[in-house]
Amino acid sequence: MKTSGGSEAEKRAAGESAAEAVEDGMVVGLGTGSTAAHAIRAIGRKVDAGLDVRGVPTSFQSRELAKEVGVPLAGLDEVSAVDLAIDGADQFSGPHLVKGGGAAHAREKIVDSAANRLLVVADPSKAADRLDHPVPVEVLPDARTTADDDVRVLGGTPTLRTAERKDGPVVTDNGNLVLDCEFGEIANPAELAADLAAIPGAVEHGLFVGMADEVHVGREDGVEVERF
Repeated sequence: MKTSGGSEAEKRAAGESAAEAVEDGMVVGLGTGSTAAHAIRAIGRKVDAGLDVRGVPTSFQSRELAKEVGVPLAGLDEVSAVDLAIDGADQFSGPHLVKGGGAAHAREKIVDSAANRLLVVADPSKAADRLDHPVPVEVLPDARTTADDDVRVLGGTPTLRTAERKDGPVVTDNGNLVLDCEFGEIANPAELAADLAAIPGAVEHGLFVGMADEVHVGREDGVEVERF
């Protein structure tokens, strides 16, 4: 379930701001989504200008865009470390994030958590005093019904994410399904994250608790950078 809001100018400003942190010789995690795409394009321009980097993509989408703009790619098992990752968010509150609007949160969390620094790029519509965005939970197909029940026990309302322009559900890059789980205002993200992670058949959830080192918020008049 992709979120709307924010102009392309704001998204571009945020993405390009984070891309300025990429230096020669770095391994960079390449996030997924429209704002992270601006960062990937900016890194591609730096590569054209002679920058030596390798990118670790978090989805089919980010891999294809990186190839298109000329960013050399590597798998996570091919690098000794990820210097920084640049990724978007469906919502952020301080260093806490909800991600998964593009159904890539499992791979995003693997790469983002492996990075020495995570730079989040967003427009102002993604900011919140407290997280209240539905939390995507990627589940094994055979666990859809039982995971649905477990989310309800936790006080959530799960909805199976359906695909656009085709019949049936969204299928992730990993071959799994996504439950978008509405909890209302999330008072304790860490507690909910632990509870969702304990659901049998849940591959990964979209709560990224305390993971952001910086958030670059693009605005019409510039970029605001919050550091944690």
